[in-house]
Amino acid sequence: MSKIKKKKVRKSKAGLEEDIKFEKAIQYSGWIFLFALIGFLFSWVVLDYIIDIPFLDFEENVLTFSFIVFTATSSAFSFGLAANVKKNRDKKKKLFTDWLIAEFLFCMFAIFTLAAYQW
Repeated sequence: MSKIKKKKVRKSKAGLEEDIKFEKAIQYSGWIFLFALIGFLFSWVVLDYIIDIPFLDFEENVLTFSFIVFTATSSAFSFGLAANVKKNRDKKKKLFTDWLIAEFLFCMFAIFTLAAYQW
């Protein structure tokens, strides 16, 4: 047996606090997307179906569908990134750049799909 012990690499307390703040910021963005989705759907149900206000007309069209899909997917992406960063703190920079690229590509596909449908 070897008498040499491997030293564990410990992060400084400041680095750990930054990682926790980073994870919480991503989780907050996920919650903001989720609350935007819930608020939109709640206002739609209350104002259109329950109260049935005639001058407010919520239409079931491509724009509302794309808003619902975008906010729900962005919320899921944010929560997924926060979970991955929590498990792999050493890969947080790579995970964050992958998340940014995924959000960008998702937005581009949503915009082009919506434009092609309305064209």
